[in-house]
Amino acid sequence: MLEHTKKLPIELRFIGPSENRESAISALQSLGFSDVTDSIPWKEAFKEFEGNESGTSLRGARYKEEMTQVQLSEKTGIPQRHISEMERGKRPIGKKNAKLFAEALNINYRVFL
Repeated sequence: MLEHTKKLPIELRFIGPSENRESAISALQSLGFSDVTDSIPWKEAFKEFEGNESGTSLRGARYKEEMTQVQLSEKTGIPQRHISEMERGKRPIGKKNAKLFAEALNINYRVFL
């Protein structure tokens, strides 16, 4: 399946009898769900990225593809210095650039917006 057509994960919340909690978790795990009750949102865990989530996502996606800023620049036509500024939160990414990055990095463009 193409990357951009995959569905994003969902979060479910239920209210019910506490004695059925473990059996409900087991039933949902058998369907591919994960119990995340002990986890916290990444934005709370990494407050240093607050305000630059899109730049952090760009840098992470680039690292995941083992690509340098220069290589990404060559692939997208976006100047390397602009990519650097976007990753540092000094320049907005914008929808047009997000789509170029998404194509080059095999990711949904919405993560950059």
